[in-house]
Amino acid sequence: MKMWSGRFSQELNAEFEEWQRSFPFDRILLPYEVAASKAHAAALGKAGVLDGGELSLTLQTLDQIAAEGIPSDDDPAIEDVHHYVEKRLVEIAGEVGLKLHTGRSRNEQIATDLRLYVRTQIDAISLSLVELAGEFVNQAERAGDAAMPSYTHLQRAEPVLVAHWLLAYVEMIVRDLSRLVDCRKRLNQCPLGSGAVAGTILPVDRAAMAKALEFDAPTANSVDATSDRDFAIEFVQALSSVALHLSRWAEESILFATTEFGFVKLPEEFSTGSSAMPQKKNPDALELIRGKAAKVFADASALFITVKGLPLAYNKDMQETQQPVFAATQQVSGIVQVATGFMANVTFDYARMQEAASGGFMNALAGAAYLVRSGVPFRHAHEMIGKAVQLCVQKGCELEHLSPEDYAQCGITADVRFYDALQLQQVLAIHDVPGGTAPMQVRAALKKAEETLAVYAGAAHVCA
Repeated sequence: MKMWSGRFSQELNAEFEEWQRSFPFDRILLPYEVAASKAHAAALGKAGVLDGGELSLTLQTLDQIAAEGIPSDDDPAIEDVHHYVEKRLVEIAGEVGLKLHTGRSRNEQIATDLRLYVRTQIDAISLSLVELAGEFVNQAERAGDAAMPSYTHLQRAEPVLVAHWLLAYVEMIVRDLSRLVDCRKRLNQCPLGSGAVAGTILPVDRAAMAKALEFDAPTANSVDATSDRDFAIEFVQALSSVALHLSRWAEESILFATTEFGFVKLPEEFSTGSSAMPQKKNPDALELIRGKAAKVFADASALFITVKGLPLAYNKDMQETQQPVFAATQQVSGIVQVATGFMANVTFDYARMQEAASGGFMNALAGAAYLVRSGVPFRHAHEMIGKAVQLCVQKGCELEHLSPEDYAQCGITADVRFYDALQLQQVLAIHDVPGGTAPMQVRAALKKAEETLAVYAGAAHVCA
């Protein structure tokens, strides 16, 4: 029997009935549907709808349904997860199961179930992101004072510590964590008691239901509560940022793993070969991360487009907001897991990175900075060092190899201190500001990153 069939005299078209069902995908919400149903049952007990024995039997049966787990078979007679739980409750507990839906609607149920699902996934993904960021920190610590080129416009720019480069991705992950935390705060209100649209018909204790499900408070407006999918959109947007950042990291790692760069040594556990070319070791894990990120962006777009034209309150279109949430969660969970394994096993060719950081005129700004400290206006210093670079190009050498006479042609008095300023360690050391690549600053940044991740790890463990 359908949950709504009393008003109808004709059977549903068979093709339409199958087409409109959500149970094939929303059964993943079973644990949350049971938890919300238990909270509602307790409220019915306090409201006098269920007596003590009925409440006890209902709660016991709901626990049994939860213990049975998400059904693997797709019963075509089941419309959705709400229908499944009620049908199973009646099968086990009998007539008392028909009382559970008193004073509630599937509109508030799905709004509650989805919030519980998203909240749980935020906690799980946050812990995974902390672990991933921890692997970046571990690699940064192992890198020590090894240097590499940084790039702008994909051209060599200035030397930085390898650790400084790695910590750039930690900063991105920390921002992702903060977005997830903010999303969790905003979604943590309980729709139970909102009914179909106007609020429940019973004097249920909404605050008690919210507390039972570890929400901060009940939702403030029943119309909004039953039609709100902002939390789902915000969650998938946050996941999109995770995917975006890891796609950028994957792309850069793919470049750095090429023979032309040679900075990254691909771990064999996360690489594959070619069926045609025996010598190949391909960065498939990185390429798939880059590719799967597109699916997450598509899920975010699907949510926006589904909700954008909907009048208040609940509309059946909202059924289509579930799958993008589930899909994006699955994609990002997999992306983060693979990225963590890759980072735990990847190695770097520090010697090659150091060599690359020592050429290509990346000490030009340091030379100009020395002249500025000697009293030369920066624009003049920039012009003078630019001429020196041009002379190096003609001679086929680096700035530190020009003679004092060569520098004199450019208007520069090159003494021992000037040549010292062009050495790699000095070039790194002059960026001695918070957020800069000077070794002391990077060591401080490493410590701060560890402390920040410890805070997020603790918060996620408390929530999980």
